[in-house]
Amino acid sequence: MSEELQTKGGDQRSYVVAGAKLSCSQGDQTSILKMPVSHGVYTKNKAQMNTMDYKPYVNIQPFGLCQTLANPTVAAATAANNGVLKPMPCTPVITMPWINGKDDQLIENHPALVSQSINMCMYCGTIKVEDDGQE
Repeated sequence: MSEELQTKGGDQRSYVVAGAKLSCSQGDQTSILKMPVSHGVYTKNKAQMNTMDYKPYVNIQPFGLCQTLANPTVAAATAANNGVLKPMPCTPVITMPWINGKDDQLIENHPALVSQSINMCMYCGTIKVEDDGQE
């Protein structure tokens, strides 16, 4: 069972730890959230993440094949394929911290990452937590 937090609205949120499963609305595979160096805070003996753990290829890995024409590689491949969508390898471009962190639980001076946190790729992908990684 995940360590859950009760919010004002009554919904359940849980802390996100290293190894959490992520998805992108434009990718065809899930990805694993990574943490090269722990912040020193643990949930169920797993390193807890904060909203600053958003760096592509460091924390957030590619999501398989990208299918949005906002990605120039996909747009070029689709054009070369006579306009038929041709998904290409995901290259996440994430430039801002996660939103909807737990503002009253700071980890190294940044809000804790929780299961309701989201991020955006510059190629129009919405990145969500599918599994908090606690189990």
